[in-house]
Amino acid sequence: MGIDLGRLEHELLQMSAEEAPGREFCESISELARTGRFEQLREVLPGIVYDELWARYRQDAEAFVTGWRLLAQEMRQGFIQHARQRLTSLTKMQYAGYEAPTPAWQEIQRALDGQQNDLLRTAFALELLELVKPAVQRATHLRECVVAAPSSEDADRYLDEATRCYFYGLYTACAVMCRSVLEEAIKQKLPSSLTRQIRTRYRNTATLGNLLHEVNNNLQMTGFDADFPRVANLVNDTGRKAVHQGLLSEDEARSCLQDARQALQLLLRA
Repeated sequence: MGIDLGRLEHELLQMSAEEAPGREFCESISELARTGRFEQLREVLPGIVYDELWARYRQDAEAFVTGWRLLAQEMRQGFIQHARQRLTSLTKMQYAGYEAPTPAWQEIQRALDGQQNDLLRTAFALELLELVKPAVQRATHLRECVVAAPSSEDADRYLDEATRCYFYGLYTACAVMCRSVLEEAIKQKLPSSLTRQIRTRYRNTATLGNLLHEVNNNLQMTGFDADFPRVANLVNDTGRKAVHQGLLSEDEARSCLQDARQALQLLLRA
């Protein structure tokens, strides 16, 4: 059964638009003004607000009705878009010296966020829907990582996070996590005597590079596959680039993840 992502997004937007705060309020003002029942607003609006709206209505009744109807539409679309922009703003540094004028409906949304989070749920849902298609495509480049011996729960968690980072386009984070999974897996497989030696030498702060250096110098003692250091060093090089030299591309992240999986298979043999 095919899943129509476009249809899911359309239905999600429809549901969110119907529940946009203030929409019915704006449409009600427009309708009361259009049908000559403006006086009824006196019972529900503060006096100063009613007087201001009445003055605007008397100046140009047609423009008043049209304006409030457009505001209702703007709020339907604007609330959702603003919620998505807010997600982005939470992930980046905001320059304190820049202050753009804030539409009134955005202030309404911020006031409501402390009590109901439907719009933020919509923003997250839309963002995740956009990730589905590219994530599926990336997943097709991978195969299961089948090993002959277990490592640890932490190693499994690191590999899970590294793989999901790749799926969702977090390429630099993927490479960093690939280094972490190899560090954990190596520590679990080292002979106890070599583990003590490494802890003393590096004061319990050995990096993946340090571990691979020790493994390479004590390959016979560890019993590791002779090809393991070469493959693991590829992961370390890419991970070091991710930390010190800048953001990675999708191809670099995929290669790093595939190398990490191959290294695990070489390491975790029976």
